[in-house]
Amino acid sequence: MKKLTLAAIIASLGSLGVLSVAVAQQPAPAPQPDYHPSLADLMTMAVQPRHIKTGIAGKARNWDYAAYEAHELRNAFNRIGRTIPTFDKQSTPDLFAAGIMPAMDKLDAAIKAKDGTAFDAAYREVTTSCNACHMALNHANIVIQEPAASPYADQNLTGTSSGTGGRRHRHRK
Repeated sequence: MKKLTLAAIIASLGSLGVLSVAVAQQPAPAPQPDYHPSLADLMTMAVQPRHIKTGIAGKARNWDYAAYEAHELRNAFNRIGRTIPTFDKQSTPDLFAAGIMPAMDKLDAAIKAKDGTAFDAAYREVTTSCNACHMALNHANIVIQEPAASPYADQNLTGTSSGTGGRRHRHRK
């Protein structure tokens, strides 16, 4: 083991001092601006994918996954209501409670009952409710429809075996 001499220690401490002066002279990075997503951002990121996945899973009668996505869809509306409590002078939680949640309740009941006919009707009602909300907010040009195909090529939403032996995860309450 090599012994450090007093001169080596002083030289090391001196170089650290030079290093700290060099670091201190660097300009501080500009602060990152806070990100405040718009209602449109949140709808596109949180609601639209859940709506699509719920629809595809429900049409395939993949009840476990449809329940999971319907739960996540409901939670997305609740989070948006907390994040953007007012939009265009209207309470977003109130809009969701009156306009979307009654249809979501029917959707949840249909999924729980594993009733395909009731699911189809309730999902159609959820979709219609979304469009009614858009109209109430003067955004009638935003028209939601039932998905014809999955845009998620990397995810099996139908619940059919893919031959991978993958385990399905249960929805937590």
